[in-house]
Amino acid sequence: MPAPLDLVQSSAPHSHEAPIIRLAAVDLTLTALAGPVEILRGLSIEVARGETLSVVGPSGSGKSSMLMVIAGLERATGGCVVVAGRDFAVLDEDGLARFRRDSLGMVFQDFHLIPTMTAQENVAIPLELAGRADAFARAADCLATVGLGERLRHYPGQLSGGEQQRVALARAFAPDPDLLLADEPTGNLDGDTGRQVMDLLFDLHAQHGTTLILVTHDLDLARRCARTLKLRDGRIVSDARHAAVAAPAP
Repeated sequence: MPAPLDLVQSSAPHSHEAPIIRLAAVDLTLTALAGPVEILRGLSIEVARGETLSVVGPSGSGKSSMLMVIAGLERATGGCVVVAGRDFAVLDEDGLARFRRDSLGMVFQDFHLIPTMTAQENVAIPLELAGRADAFARAADCLATVGLGERLRHYPGQLSGGEQQRVALARAFAPDPDLLLADEPTGNLDGDTGRQVMDLLFDLHAQHGTTLILVTHDLDLARRCARTLKLRDGRIVSDARHAAVAAPAP
């Protein structure tokens, strides 16, 4: 059993720079056959640029829904959401899509690669959407960075789970986003492969200075972030800083 997080009560760092994420009294209510379901209830949090934040809590506590709200993939039904200087309340769907293209990278448990595209094509997609003429060259460089420089023309079905997640990491970091959201990125990987992928994720975070929000059930992994948010029943029950720890020895 992993050791409990050694937490201290969080306080916002003194900085004149605006936070990259500000949620103020955010609610999310979804409609189901049995009636409305409250998913998030009054979430308020600020995240500084470059910060590493893990989000923990039991299944159904609202962790992934919080990420979806920050990504603009779910519209909050109450409160204020401002991410990377954009107030989501005044953005239409095209505006939210531009925000995701310009400022956001995402990594999921299920990789979300397009099976009919090669590794290089998968990584090039967000760069092409941004109109970059060097999309394929940049994709090749990013794949080399994650150790897949010899696998550019392989399709997802020809790659192992760990290799697919490394392609997903390359795709997320390729546009050099302000913010990376990772939702249980090791959930479909064995222990050793998961550790390798997370080592790579934190290395890329350090190189790019990207703000990282990591949803995980793994408390050892959560402790690699400098701050941990715990949710229960759609509410924040603790928001604490702790000394981030290095990866455990293999």
